Amino acid sequence: VDSNSPDTKDISQRVAKTLVEQIDYLSNIASDFSSFANIGNPRLEKVNLAEALYSVVALFSMYEEGSIEYEKTRNVFLMADKTQLNRLFTNLLRNALESASDDKQSVVKIDYSVKIHTVLIRIQDNGEGVPLELQDKIFYPNFTTKTSGTGLGLAMCKSIVEQMKGHIWFETEQGKGSTFFVELPVLS
Repeated sequence: VDSNSPDTKDISQRVAKTLVEQIDYLSNIASDFSSFANIGNPRLEKVNLAEALYSVVALFSMYEEGSIEYEKTRNVFLMADKTQLNRLFTNLLRNALESASDDKQSVVKIDYSVKIHTVLIRIQDNGEGVPLELQDKIFYPNFTTKTSGTGLGLAMCKSIVEQMKGHIWFETEQGKGSTFFVELPVLS
């Protein structure tokens, strides 16, 4: 076989690309398991929720299949591990953006309201909703409806929220979308 033929170069490039994709995939799995294992060891600091949400929204600003509506309003401070808080909102936003069917543009709305001792964050999507038969399993480790991923995303979100002494839940309607709620204690 002539190693300089165009076919050989093309095949080599495709094999190299596939290997890089698989290495990235395995790296992401290792990272997910590592993050999941470290949730119980938070490095707590004072975090501005408005800024934390804004920085995660900025990460997804180039997402072509959807848009995020978020207006930074009043500053709210939490005692949190900044990395874990970032992972929480990254997972929730990624899921929300990926929830719409292929023929529909994703629209995700984020807002929050402050109560006396807590803040309630709402992440609403216009996706397909969570089927009834899957609703009880959605926060279980290793559960996923996607063809790739570890199924740790929402389980990790639940662990992060509970470690912060908060609550996470969702409401969903088939064909109309879901809203994920995260309630966290605020600093007085």
